[in-house]
Amino acid sequence: MSPWYLKNLPVDGGAMNSEETIKNIGKRLGVRWKNTELLNNALTHSSFSIEGKGRPASNQRLEFLGDAVLELVVSEFLYNSFPQYTEGDLTKLRAAIVCEPSLARVARKLGLGEYLYMSRGEEKSGGRERSSILADTFESVLGAVYLDGGLEEAGKFALGHLEEVVADVLEGRVDRDYKTELQEILQKRSSSTVSYVILKEDGPAHNRFFTAGVMFMGKQMGVGAGHSKKEAEQQAARHALERMDCLED
Repeated sequence: MSPWYLKNLPVDGGAMNSEETIKNIGKRLGVRWKNTELLNNALTHSSFSIEGKGRPASNQRLEFLGDAVLELVVSEFLYNSFPQYTEGDLTKLRAAIVCEPSLARVARKLGLGEYLYMSRGEEKSGGRERSSILADTFESVLGAVYLDGGLEEAGKFALGHLEEVVADVLEGRVDRDYKTELQEILQKRSSSTVSYVILKEDGPAHNRFFTAGVMFMGKQMGVGAGHSKKEAEQQAARHALERMDCLED
């Protein structure tokens, strides 16, 4: 039997309202689902799940799983494809492929934002186009693919949809990964570890805004903010790089 939220989706939810729609999403993703409940879960933003009893759980646990699967799949691909590359080279490539802008780009191409369950407030604030939400959703869907079909299917899904991103990374046509750039520069100066701390969190649980600081040798080198911890850390690294450029000038 179909769950209630496929039969009668509230007005403040996402665009899915029939089993036919869920089949169409599967076709768009290139996945033949054994358990469509996993896909529903992957497309449920936390703002929707917390608004009423009986609603599906949010996709946060699937995002956690998908993040780990993505790192493994991309790492194995790079390891096998570029035997001449050093660990540092491979790490830099992986960071550029799995970064938030790259994953959000793929999610937009797949139209995942269109099908997300989310609250009316989140939608009005631009949630369907927010890079952090879209990147997290791609990871959630990947986690669902892994649970539904195993690692091989998850690898096909991830690498198939990331093909253009991988090509752009190899050609140098990508958004800068400020965290990796900063780490490479600082490691040439000292063996001390670069670390990031969340200085502040604002907003409701489903729409958090984070402020992060980047620390090196006991000093705060930069501060950044964003709608995800990853985005805030990238902006903190960017700030640190900008400050270093000024000092060098």
